[in-house]
Amino acid sequence: MTAVSPVPNGDSLLSVENLEATIFTQRETISAVRGISFSIDPGEVVGFVGETGCGKSVTARSLIRLSADAAKVKLAGRITFSSLDLLALSEKEMRDVRGRRIAMIFQDPMTSLNPVLTVGSQIDDILMRHMNLSQKAARRRTVELLDLVGIHDAARRANDHPHEFSGGMRQRVMIAMAISCGPELLIADEPTTALDVSVQAQILRLLARLRRELGMAIMMITHDFGVIAGLADRVYVMYQGKIVESGPVEEIFDHPKDPYTRSLIAAVSSLSGNRKWATPV
Repeated sequence: MTAVSPVPNGDSLLSVENLEATIFTQRETISAVRGISFSIDPGEVVGFVGETGCGKSVTARSLIRLSADAAKVKLAGRITFSSLDLLALSEKEMRDVRGRRIAMIFQDPMTSLNPVLTVGSQIDDILMRHMNLSQKAARRRTVELLDLVGIHDAARRANDHPHEFSGGMRQRVMIAMAISCGPELLIADEPTTALDVSVQAQILRLLARLRRELGMAIMMITHDFGVIAGLADRVYVMYQGKIVESGPVEEIFDHPKDPYTRSLIAAVSSLSGNRKWATPV
């Protein structure tokens, strides 16, 4: 593997230095992230690409100190977000950052949405809790958000439950929920994996449009180089908990140095026939 030591930018929105994440389960101890450094600038889209188990999702969750159920995670290193040392914050202070300033969407919206509550009430609750809106004002904003992400007849659909939406529409609801408080950074963890190709392209176009309109930075986590082909500005390639290659997307596509990176790009090329436009955005 090619040795890579990205140097975080001093003007970055997010700066990560020598991050390590160790997961403790009942059966084993896993060194999931092993001393990685990277940065994300304001308004930038940065892709993290690698196969399942390479550490990219653990990296994303580490940024907001969110661990999977039944697992304990020990973090080391430094995570600086807009001058805040995230690893030094109390859990109460972290809750003020998580969801409001850094938001996250996941690959399976059905596990993130409460099935017994309407989608509107779930977004209302976030707005009332984080933005101190009244219930009436929160509902107005919820309808605006659902309309913004392309859900037609938003005022009526806000009263529907998650099971009444298709997979693509549920993901749009999750995006509306994530951007509800105007985050500076949106972490998208495999947001299109469970969707068919046409719906996947729609979601990626939506994220690209929201990035332009809202000016937020996006950290896109994926196992598929094609997903970030038309969306990301830069890309980090992860393998076995480490970053093995990084750079501008076009440069990595045209001149990959690491054999692992070349294998990921070759997989996209064989499926799409045109690697650069595998995902039109």
